Amino acid sequence: MILRAIQDKFKVKSSLKYLEDELAKSKVPSNRDKGIRAVACIVDMDNFPNAEKFNELRNEFSLAPNAIQIIGYKRGQDKNTPFSIQFYTDKDMGWNGSIENSHVSEFVSREYDLLINYYNDDRLMLKLLSAKVHARLRVGFIGVEEKINDLMFNTDLKDFKTFKSELKKYLKVFNEIA
Repeated sequence: MILRAIQDKFKVKSSLKYLEDELAKSKVPSNRDKGIRAVACIVDMDNFPNAEKFNELRNEFSLAPNAIQIIGYKRGQDKNTPFSIQFYTDKDMGWNGSIENSHVSEFVSREYDLLINYYNDDRLMLKLLSAKVHARLRVGFIGVEEKINDLMFNTDLKDFKTFKSELKKYLKVFNEIA
């Protein structure tokens, strides 16, 4: 038990070092053309349990049925509540910033035009996944590490309607959507 606690502490320390190194690197420009065709969403399901709402973006941005990939994060394992969204927990933390979860591995193996970091808590596991995702444009919320996002909103996490309208407005300004 004590050995496990010490091991977890060292995993956190090695992950913090990995994250610091990743954020210090300059961003490599993506080869992807302008326009939104693939969207990734990282959702803090403890603060926003209705992650299925992101499927509304398909109609909003005229996307293909499989264009949106959503992964959730929960601080602890909740085996009693069924979720339709795949998620990962703090128990999935590995060494040197790795996240040992098959859903996360599949999620980060793709390239995206837009990454939505839908969280406002400064949590290590959320930031680690954000740093691993390859996306041309990253949006999130104020209150999180500024180096993670290109565009940051100052809205309430529970007010998805406002977030959606603001996101659409800025994507039009950036000529990403028509």
